[in-house]
Amino acid sequence: MAKGTKTKQTKGKKLTLKMVQNCMELTLDGKRRLDLSFKEITTVPKCIQKLHDMDQLYLSRNLIRTIPDFIDQFSSITVLDLHSNYLEHIPVTVCRLQNLLVLNLCNNRLTSLPHEIGLLKKLHVLNLGLNQLEALPTSIAALKELRHIGLSDNRFTQVPLCLSRLSKLEKVNLDRNPILTEDAPSHKLMTVTESLYLVKESLLCEDCLSKCQTERKKMEDAMKRKEPKLLSLSNLVTQQDRGV
Repeated sequence: MAKGTKTKQTKGKKLTLKMVQNCMELTLDGKRRLDLSFKEITTVPKCIQKLHDMDQLYLSRNLIRTIPDFIDQFSSITVLDLHSNYLEHIPVTVCRLQNLLVLNLCNNRLTSLPHEIGLLKKLHVLNLGLNQLEALPTSIAALKELRHIGLSDNRFTQVPLCLSRLSKLEKVNLDRNPILTEDAPSHKLMTVTESLYLVKESLLCEDCLSKCQTERKKMEDAMKRKEPKLLSLSNLVTQQDRGV
């Protein structure tokens, strides 16, 4: 979705309760899904409150700028998909959805997250790619069930240290961030925009682990010779191969 500057407020479509009910689906595993993606709506329809017993709520690829406070009525949802909208902030009410397993906030205009996001104790997947984030709240460390976090295409200059406290974390996507590396000859900082992935060593096959260890040793040796080195997390392996 194009995110160019608009000269006037876009007027979105209005959805009736009947139209919304026609968007209800039953997944193969028996979950009740309300899919309002691609509806050209600028606000979340108030009428969806009557369907608060859904298991999954999809509001992606719309023109939504704010999330209403009544979102916390959807207390049983495990998936909340808000990617590709115009969100500039996430209200605390979203953090009250204690059963969330997947939260997709990719491709919005977020510059920060509420500290209360640490309340989402069951969260497995958090996608924050394509936003304007420079840092994560320290409360992210409370998401002990988190397996995957997407941070690509943001403004991170270093790997968030709070991620090192997540013992179940399997993959961190930091692709296309301005990760800083020290350039010893000039003692200046340079921007690295190449792909950067972090995965746990236990998830790599023997050959890939050996390859990563070799590359890491090369970087350590380079550091001793005053050459650049990428930042890394303890107990995580820097990984540039998407296929691993």
